[in-house]
Amino acid sequence: MNDRSTFGFKRAGALLATVGLVFAACSSAATAAPSAAPAASTPASSAAASAPAASGAASSPTLPPLPSLDPAAVAAAKTYAATLGANLGGSVSVLAVWGGTEQEQFLNMVKPFEDATGVTVNYTGTRDEPAVLTTGIASGQLPDIAGLPGPAQMIQYAAAGKLQDLSTMLDLPSYTSQTPAALVQLGTTGGKLSGVFLDVSAKGQIWYDPTVTGDLSASPPATWTDFTTLMTTDKAKAATPWCFSVESGAASGWPATDVIESFVLHNSGPDYYNSWWAGKTKWSDAGIKTAFQDLGQMVAGSYGGSARILTTNFANAGDPIFASPPNCLFLHQASFITGLGAFATKTRLTDYNFFPFPSINPQYASAVEGAGDLFGAFNNTPQSAALMKYLVSSQAQQLFVADGEFLSANKGVANYPNPMNQRQGQILSGATSFVFDASDQMPAPMQTAFYQDLLKYIQDPTQLDTLLAHLDSVQASSYTQ
Repeated sequence: MNDRSTFGFKRAGALLATVGLVFAACSSAATAAPSAAPAASTPASSAAASAPAASGAASSPTLPPLPSLDPAAVAAAKTYAATLGANLGGSVSVLAVWGGTEQEQFLNMVKPFEDATGVTVNYTGTRDEPAVLTTGIASGQLPDIAGLPGPAQMIQYAAAGKLQDLSTMLDLPSYTSQTPAALVQLGTTGGKLSGVFLDVSAKGQIWYDPTVTGDLSASPPATWTDFTTLMTTDKAKAATPWCFSVESGAASGWPATDVIESFVLHNSGPDYYNSWWAGKTKWSDAGIKTAFQDLGQMVAGSYGGSARILTTNFANAGDPIFASPPNCLFLHQASFITGLGAFATKTRLTDYNFFPFPSINPQYASAVEGAGDLFGAFNNTPQSAALMKYLVSSQAQQLFVADGEFLSANKGVANYPNPMNQRQGQILSGATSFVFDASDQMPAPMQTAFYQDLLKYIQDPTQLDTLLAHLDSVQASSYTQ
């Protein structure tokens, strides 16, 4: 699932009304829409769960000083922003999921833009982004720029004629040269660039305590066979090989979707993976069934068994790694886990480290699954065009990654605040193929059934064939062929 733009619980009513009023007041070119694109039913973002949910409308608040930002980097961002319109003025409205420290980091990134151009960035944070955008499309009250739930929803909004062609707002040659080709492709629909990634996160990473296993970063397990050998060799170092849990309120089950997706991608490849989430490959197909069985082996080797897996919040899944003595050796999770649970109290590299998901099929060894914040523009104004150019620039992105929460989608960002983030950025930029979180691109009924049937499978793996048949049935009724 999309770790920043999706989990948490939906809040409706007053929030939607408030956001609508703000967009009506702030958007410079809102237009009415005859129909609404379907809402994505994506659960709230993992990384976002560590910060208080933002609600209501918020103009840029008074920010604290920026002690963590390199003054030279701030100056470079301001100098670049000035080339976009030194006396532009006016305002631009932005909708995204960020709250708490993540919102602060975004606003700190756009502060040099505001200072250099005189444009006020009116930011609204909400965890109900899909519902807000669906309501806005129906009413015509849309932000100038918004985070999009994912590529599938981007395609829907573009097909409805609501998203701007970003090639008319960006320096397209510069953007495409600075962005991994897989991300450019994910943001393109109908031959037009409709979305750009401001940040990305790598998924499917394996986390461990180097004081227990030794530092594996220099020579990680290259293949799944190597990894299983390591687990056997280190068996006596912890109670179990795996830590794992899937509780996440109404979105419980989503961490297991990430495990399934890792196995599907690395065993069957990106084309098969994309065919699956798009509803063209059945759930009962051998490749998907094998991935479920691989998950079943992980469940069987997990600390606390199915009872702990089903009742422990995903943020605390890896906490037993740090017990004394350790209760497990490894955790499968995305890069955002470093801000959650016991990881948030530990020191990178010293107390924990990671290695990429090991290769199963060698031809897909460099394939990477990820998620990220995909942004589009609903209104093309001088202010929104200038801000979009600024947001994707290496100068702005260098500020965005400075506090260690984000990984940049811009290949020109080379200086991360710590070696771990540096390595994660290199993995993403070096990916031979990049696929977006599969469950986040499925229709809402399919995604919900995926979550729920994974919970049932974890509880009782013997019912796998029945569950896959049920998922085939949901698939047949959920997709518009």
